[in-house]
Amino acid sequence: MSHEKGGSTLIDPALREIISTGSTSFRPYDRYGTPNPSLEWLPLHGDADDGYECFMIRFKPGASSTPHEHSGYEHFLVLDGELHDCDGMVFKTGDFVSFAPGSRHYSTSPVGCTLLAILRGQNYALDASA
Repeated sequence: MSHEKGGSTLIDPALREIISTGSTSFRPYDRYGTPNPSLEWLPLHGDADDGYECFMIRFKPGASSTPHEHSGYEHFLVLDGELHDCDGMVFKTGDFVSFAPGSRHYSTSPVGCTLLAILRGQNYALDASA
């Protein structure tokens, strides 16, 4: 497969989007209304209203996510750092994790981490005591 520019009639460049994640600013993570100051994200494709999302999320050292439930699948790849799930499971760089619909959890990152997340369906914030 050639990676040369030009020449191919198979690709319509108007149908391709490229996001340079290394030079695009992350924004405060505001998925559940109020921004979480210890999390940042970079939406890449889709949105919650579509029922399909792909985004990067960065946990600052010591950050915690909001307890939530998945109506569809959540998949994520740990790009760097380490993520601790509420049951004590530790996900490290290179781990690909999948949560089934109906799963509930929250996560923390003592050292910080960056994830590539892909969601189907909706996420619903839970009361912290749930």
